[in-house]
Amino acid sequence: MVVTRRLTVQTKGASDVLDITADVQREVQAAGLGAGVATVFVQHTTAAVAIIEHERGLVQDIRALWQQLVPEESPYKHNTSDDNGHAHLRAALQGPSLAVPFVEGKLALGTWQRIVLLDFDTRPRSREMLVQVMGE
Repeated sequence: MVVTRRLTVQTKGASDVLDITADVQREVQAAGLGAGVATVFVQHTTAAVAIIEHERGLVQDIRALWQQLVPEESPYKHNTSDDNGHAHLRAALQGPSLAVPFVEGKLALGTWQRIVLLDFDTRPRSREMLVQVMGE
């Protein structure tokens, strides 16, 4: 069985890192399946998803890493039409989706693992995601 659910969150932009684990878990439970895989897919080209330990210091480290890898102030060709060339590149590198198994209706994450949405855009946004739950 496949159940597709929609999830919307508000972000601040500027490499915002939001813990969406509880939101995804709620959608898995609402699907009513016992075991399977939940796929989280963000429907934007300047945002991505990941699994990390959502701890303040690590979040700062991730922001610093992205600034080193793909600096905001580089002369991106995309910036001739918009100011977020770096956001598109960061999102492309990180990726728009991930899959997490669930057992007995609960995400099978490790102790410190959290599902996060990374919003690399330059302004606050409303972000749409699909949580597709496949299982039995």
